[in-house]
Amino acid sequence: MIGTDSNHCRIVAGSLVGEREVDERTFASLVVLGERLERLKKIDGTFSGIEFSPAVEKLQSQKNAVAVG
Repeated sequence: MIGTDSNHCRIVAGSLVGEREVDERTFASLVVLGERLERLKKIDGTFSGIEFSPAVEKLQSQKNAVAVG
């Protein structure tokens, strides 16, 4: 499970720095990481203030733009 978690992080990180193409795997990894963050927030309020970085938010908005266009 830990290997899978870090793989999602690597996919998103690689897309952010231009090492890999922004594609469906990137967006799928963003969904997985977002769901996991939401679960953490529900389990423990300590995580309630944690959000994705502005760069990740911008990447997520690219998916929304593609879906609409």
